[in-house]
Amino acid sequence: MRFRGLDLNLLATFAALMEERSVSRAATRLNLSQPAVSAALARLRSYFGDELLVLEGRRMFPTALAETLLDQVLAVLRAVDGIVDSSASFDPASARRTFRIAASDYVMMVLIRPLAEQLGREAPGLRLSLELPSERTALRLDEGKIDLLIVPEEFAAQRHPLEPAFEERHVVVGARDHPALAGPISREDFLTLEHVGVMLGTDVPGAFADRQLEQLGVSRRIGVTVPSFAAVPWMLVGTRRIALMHARLATLMAANLPIVTSPMPFDFPMMREVLQYHRARGADPGLTWLRGQLLALALREVG
Repeated sequence: MRFRGLDLNLLATFAALMEERSVSRAATRLNLSQPAVSAALARLRSYFGDELLVLEGRRMFPTALAETLLDQVLAVLRAVDGIVDSSASFDPASARRTFRIAASDYVMMVLIRPLAEQLGREAPGLRLSLELPSERTALRLDEGKIDLLIVPEEFAAQRHPLEPAFEERHVVVGARDHPALAGPISREDFLTLEHVGVMLGTDVPGAFADRQLEQLGVSRRIGVTVPSFAAVPWMLVGTRRIALMHARLATLMAANLPIVTSPMPFDFPMMREVLQYHRARGADPGLTWLRGQLLALALREVG
């Protein structure tokens, strides 16, 4: 298909070349031969009157015009993708598709784990590709590289739609034989005892609990930092450390580890988890079905 003299199929080739910065890797990604991709690049260069990608050593580098074109090309491809998805029917029992979801390990355990069990029974052709949130998650959502983002509302991107999923409270957790947890923990013990904290990444905003504590003016003594929520209770067993945990995750972990929970010793806000998807994917029947399944599970399993 041509539009104003441009073969629109070349836009997908341009996007692949800009991401891969290699003709051979772009060819593999597009399931084309290297000569075909090289010929497509030559046609793009001729149409725009610019080199677009310049080979230096073994890597290709984009020109200023190519950088300018990239966002516009990606927006066009996302719009086309949305049109195609909107016009397609979706039968979960027979569909073959991979859904890409970004969520914390906490959400994976309390919400996506039962979803995976359900898909195994009812939609065997559907696959889940899960990743942890990172400093690039918002960009990956913008670029259409993830289908769904599940995060606390405070961390959601403002430019895309979102749906409330469920609310979660936090509790104090420690070893089952911890003397400070024989009853409800005191504020003094909370402030003086050593904590296990969570650091999800060097460039990722602090966890919901850390942000709320900061706003409340509460400072903790962090003795151990771990990179995931699920690792927290393992650092508590056999110690006198404590930690803040999502109540549902703490309950799941307490079934297999000698840990106990206690209510927070001061008022602490509820965390509100939301589902977020690209604004161009609102009419995608497959993604609409997936969101519905997650919301139903949140109501049954979490709500």
